[in-house]
Formats: sequence, structure tokens, C-alpha cells
Amino acid sequence: MSTVLVIGANRGIGLELARELKARGHEVIATCRSSSAALDALDVETHPGVDVTSDTAVTALRKALAGRALDGLIINAGILRRTALDGIDLGVVREQLEVNAIGPLRVAAALNDLLTDGGKLCVLTSRMGSIADNTSGGSYGYRMSKAAVNAMGMSLARDLAPRRIAVALLHPGYVRTEMTGNTGHVSADEAARALVDRFEALDMEHTGVFWHANGEVLPW
Repeated sequence: MSTVLVIGANRGIGLELARELKARGHEVIATCRSSSAALDALDVETHPGVDVTSDTAVTALRKALAGRALDGLIINAGILRRTALDGIDLGVVREQLEVNAIGPLRVAAALNDLLTDGGKLCVLTSRMGSIADNTSGGSYGYRMSKAAVNAMGMSLARDLAPRRIAVALLHPGYVRTEMTGNTGHVSADEAARALVDRFEALDMEHTGVFWHANGEVLPW
């Protein structure tokens, strides 16, 4: 049995990732800013109060997990705010950069030493962070934050390679969750199954790859 830590698991994709991992026999540790009835019902180890934008909260999580060995770390926490060029609110752009890019780096920097050599680290990103794939413009804060977290993931892949820790950047697809206003092409549980497939198959041959959950390699 492997131990997998899921960051941001009280609802949506994160909740379903925790559920799917447990169903496949992994020991799951889940974090959230505040728990939910659905997460509590999973009966997994839960650490509430973890806000990825807070040094204090992430440091507290690091202390709570001291001495633990993680086989996998999945960083799922993220937000989506619509931002158009006309009348753009730079505070909203900054908020997305803090949560979607700086937050995952804060977590990875604090917890990577808990990962076992040969472990796995996955970051939930979006194809909207692809510069080559941007054909519609807009969504400045979200696109910028996801491009930034993609760059972070590639650096992690290089820096963790000596320990044979494989890193994946995973786009879940267009998923029906609260974040997307419950619009999308796939349900959260369908996305989670595909994402866990990618997690379980991840190896050093594919570290640093930007994947769609369906296995398609996405352009940077």
C-alpha cells in the first residue's frame, strides 16, 4: 500500500481523487481549508486549515507530517476567476497567481523531502496554461497562473530527478464542478479515475510531461 497526500480535497476533483485513490487501495491523507461532509464520510486522514497561500498553514502541515513517508503528493488546490482585458482587475489576477502558482510551489518546497526516493509528485494544472494552445485569449489571471505552475513543474522534475521522483503536470479536462459552474464535458469522478491512471503509470521516463488526463501530451 502506498501513501498519497492530496492537497485540496474537500470537494470537486480533489474529493474524487481521494475517493478513487482509497478505492484502489492507497492510504490517503487529505488536506483542505475546511472539511466537508463528503470528505468526512470517506474516513481518510484529514488535515483541515491548510490554505496554500499561507506560510503558517503549510509549515503547520509540515510539522504535523514530520517523520511520515509519502509515496505520492498530488497538489490540487486552485481557483478560477474570469478576467477580461477591458476593466481588468489586477487584484483578481494576483489572487490566482498566489493560489495556482505560488501556492503549489510553497507546498512542494515544504513537503518534497517527505517523498520517498522513487516517489511521485503531480500538479493539477490546465491546458489553459498552454501558450501554443491559446486560440481565444482572455482569462488572463488563470492562464498566467497555470503557465507559471507548468514552469514550476518542469523545474521540480529537474531538481527531483536525482532522487528519481517523477513529476507530472495534469490537465483534468473540462470538468463539471463548482469551479466551472457545473458545466463541462466530464464529471469529477470520471476525471479522477483518469487522473489516478496517469498517477499510477507515472515513471521517470515521463517526468516533466504536460498531460491531459486521457493520456494526450499537451503543447506548452
